[in-house]
Amino acid sequence: MTATKGLEGVVAAQSAVCSIIDGVLCYRGINVDELAENATFEEVVYLLWHGALPKRDQLEAFQKELGASAQIPQELIESIRNFPEGVHSMAVLRTAVSSLALYDKEAQEMSKEANYRKSIRLTAQTPTIVAAYARLRKGLEPVAPRVEYSLAKNFLYMLNGEEPSDTAVKAFDTALILHADHEFNASTFAARVTVATLTDIYSGVVSAIGTLKGPLHGGANEAVATMLKKIGSVKEVVPFIRQALDNKEKIMGFGHRVYKDGDPRAKWLRQMSKELTEQQGKPELYEMSVKIEEMVTGEKGLKPNVDFYSASVYVSLGLDIDLFTPIFAISRMSGWTAHIMEQYENNRLIRPRADYIGPVNQHFIPMDQR
Repeated sequence: MTATKGLEGVVAAQSAVCSIIDGVLCYRGINVDELAENATFEEVVYLLWHGALPKRDQLEAFQKELGASAQIPQELIESIRNFPEGVHSMAVLRTAVSSLALYDKEAQEMSKEANYRKSIRLTAQTPTIVAAYARLRKGLEPVAPRVEYSLAKNFLYMLNGEEPSDTAVKAFDTALILHADHEFNASTFAARVTVATLTDIYSGVVSAIGTLKGPLHGGANEAVATMLKKIGSVKEVVPFIRQALDNKEKIMGFGHRVYKDGDPRAKWLRQMSKELTEQQGKPELYEMSVKIEEMVTGEKGLKPNVDFYSASVYVSLGLDIDLFTPIFAISRMSGWTAHIMEQYENNRLIRPRADYIGPVNQHFIPMDQR
């Protein structure tokens, strides 16, 4: 046996959900560029779960199911209200999603139909949890979801308590599409490993949330936004990045293990960043990002990934920096549940081996001889 650090290049299983071939990202065989340009997030969720885009009546029924499932238990709202101040937002989401299972009568039901219904609830309720927490920690009461709204519009509405602009809804909807799935990324693989034991879907999703929490996965866009805040202005970009490069510090939002010629999702977020920052009267955020890209790509050859420009997009939408990763989870819930349901369909316990490098031929030493 030969160990591969980080499982790089290792094909762990077959999947029909998502592919990355020659740098092209596809959901169920459809290029993500086509989906970002033409689809809604609900259409993408349906595609990931069913393997085909919905017809008009199927989409309408699907949207109604999601809308009707968006409300979360009042007991959970009270629990979130009593969480300690200053805790990590992903720890809140991890705990809240785990708590959802306590109020779900089908939590332990393992039929295909029950797992599909739980996927509906998880996808619909995650935005409600994030928005409720965002308001409660500011002393504001949660805003109830609107059954007729899309997931993107509902989240922005519940977050701010007012009707979001069409531009904001479209930008957020596109961002959700771009983050929906990404083959066997760390959190998705964690979810599949968990449910391969035939535990329940909530346990699999909680594993995924815990994995996404890490700064080398979902937390990267938070780090980018924090960096932009530290830099402060375009004129400070060069000295800040110059010092970081000279000190060999990692600049988040650049490079990707899978993409060698650039992340195909980045161009969409770059354009959204340009448009939104101009509309919000904050063009410097985009200008700073472009200057950083020029320096990092020019000197290190690393290109922006999906996290880099999503930071300025989310800041432009007025989202708190520490909510960026929970928002990532709102989108990726669709991919996690798609992979979990696929794992259940053709399951085998995931149990790799280790390449042992410790001492051998050791023997027990009596206490008085140690």
